[in-house]
Amino acid sequence: MTVTIDDIRAAQQRLEGRIAKTPMLHCRTLSEITGAEVWVKFENFQFTAAFKERGALNKLSLLNEAERRVGVIAVSAGNHAQGVAYHAAQSGIPATIVMPVNTPFTKVEHTRKHGARVLLSGDSFAEATTFAYQLKDREGLTLIHPYDDHDVIAGQGTLGIEMLEAAPHLDTLVVPVGGGGLISGIAVAAKALRPDVDVVGVEARMYPSLHAEMRGVEPGPLCGGQTIAEGIAVKQVGRLTFAIASQLVKDVVLVDEADLEQAITLFCNVEKTVAEGAGAAGLAALLAHPARFAGRRVGLVLCGGNIDSRLLASVLTRALVREKRIVSIRIVSDDRPGLLARVSKVIGDLGGNILDVAHNRLALDVPAKGAEFDIQIETRDSRHTEEITEALVASGLPPRVI
Repeated sequence: MTVTIDDIRAAQQRLEGRIAKTPMLHCRTLSEITGAEVWVKFENFQFTAAFKERGALNKLSLLNEAERRVGVIAVSAGNHAQGVAYHAAQSGIPATIVMPVNTPFTKVEHTRKHGARVLLSGDSFAEATTFAYQLKDREGLTLIHPYDDHDVIAGQGTLGIEMLEAAPHLDTLVVPVGGGGLISGIAVAAKALRPDVDVVGVEARMYPSLHAEMRGVEPGPLCGGQTIAEGIAVKQVGRLTFAIASQLVKDVVLVDEADLEQAITLFCNVEKTVAEGAGAAGLAALLAHPARFAGRRVGLVLCGGNIDSRLLASVLTRALVREKRIVSIRIVSDDRPGLLARVSKVIGDLGGNILDVAHNRLALDVPAKGAEFDIQIETRDSRHTEEITEALVASGLPPRVI
């Protein structure tokens, strides 16, 4: 059974007033940076900060009385868990969420706070899934699959309607791909409303599941690694979602980790909003493949904003390193009094800010009467960094960037 535009319109009626109709905005600065006309659907404005609420609520709304009374079960370590837990609680339906034992504590607690019974089982998602199916059969629960489900796909497809209602002139929709529920739902809606619109998927290069399968390649051996876009780190898309995507999706592009980090940083610094790795994947595609999207009128889905605060801080700091606004230098010189003061004065007089200093007298590649200084500096930009470096050279203290 496939998904139709009528299914999606019916889902839209069920969701009316029960989820946020999130903003779809033209982003002028991102357009200037990427060379495309960029519109962003801010799904991180949902209550659980992700689009997964749409499919979860549509599925829950279609349960019969017996299924509602017994309850539902889902396997997830992220946004799907919170979407199911929250809307099940709102609907008075008992919910069980199975998570791998290594799921971060904050995600476990957020899901519990929505009223779900959270069970930790297995060291991997596959092991957690096996346990969930066993529990489903034992307790008679209804499984809410995160993506390979007709009603879940229809719920996610409501995004496609909203995007084209807000910006009907778009010619390209760029959609993150994990299991394929989001892109297949959006593709059904978009192609029904605008047959000429291109739907393009984007995956992390570490998990090219749909990209590979659309080219007749077995995806499993190609997938693996610690991507920052863990929300789309899926080794194989669903069978129903693949059947839809293989017919309606024009192509799938791959992005590297640096592209994802840059996209997260741009959303934060330019749009003043938080995107998780998967949520930033659409923008990452425009950054990684500028020629492909240049001059196009592109709609992006910022599909989620649930990123660990420490990881976000790391991404933003790494961006400063890439821009050479934070740089580490090493100076090797005689170990004489006042040397560090001289270095500090050169840097300070030019407006640089010293963040950290490590003084090493024991490095064997440094003379016994010498010393090695590792200094981390904050500057305005790469040109400012060059000015400081040149001044240190002129002062007889040539640095080496490390």
